[in-house]
Amino acid sequence: MPTHEVEFVDLGATVTVSDTETILQACIRDGIYQEFSCRVGMCLACSAKIIEGEVTQPAARSLTEEETEEYALTCMARPQSDLKLERGRYPPSITPQK
Repeated sequence: MPTHEVEFVDLGATVTVSDTETILQACIRDGIYQEFSCRVGMCLACSAKIIEGEVTQPAARSLTEEETEEYALTCMARPQSDLKLERGRYPPSITPQK
């Protein structure tokens, strides 16, 4: 079964994610804290900025098409390559405008 390394650059931690699990599932399995709430891609609590790499997240309906290229909802996202993510970064569509 193929696996990918997901590095959380802000945490300095890496988790190995199989192609049959989400990033959040791997974090929970390995005891790496990752914020989450709904687990269905709606609340955006588990959002992370994609620094490097690619994910698939077809059920991430709360993100715009452009945002799915730049942000991962770790409860939905499955790596397609090794990844570098920055946790706690949220898409512009939910960030209050000044």
